[in-house]
Amino acid sequence: MLKYFLIALGGAMGSALRYWVGSTVSSRMGVRFPYGTLIINISACLIIGFTLTFMSKRAFLNPAWRFLIPIGFIGAYSTFSTYEWETLSTLRSGAFFLASLYAVGSLILGLAATWAGTALADVL
Repeated sequence: MLKYFLIALGGAMGSALRYWVGSTVSSRMGVRFPYGTLIINISACLIIGFTLTFMSKRAFLNPAWRFLIPIGFIGAYSTFSTYEWETLSTLRSGAFFLASLYAVGSLILGLAATWAGTALADVL
């Protein structure tokens, strides 16, 4: 039962942070390009790369952290489905260059951020 509580707690924190980051970035940078979702996806990749690598190297850590952070928090914070919807909406509006920039940028920067999180955890 504890694992479900930890997943729910992490999910509540992740979804609240997702809303705050997305709305803050959108209010500052506008909504023509989905900067908020891009920042959320890239930071989620960094966090999941770091936490899963860090925890796999520290056997003494309580496995419950896996339920709280990667499953609960990142599961709610990450916005891949929103990313797909925004790409499709941008394509439908005729902004093919912006849709391509967003899709390719998310993929490349997400992989780079996941690698950076893994590399950071490797040195700690």
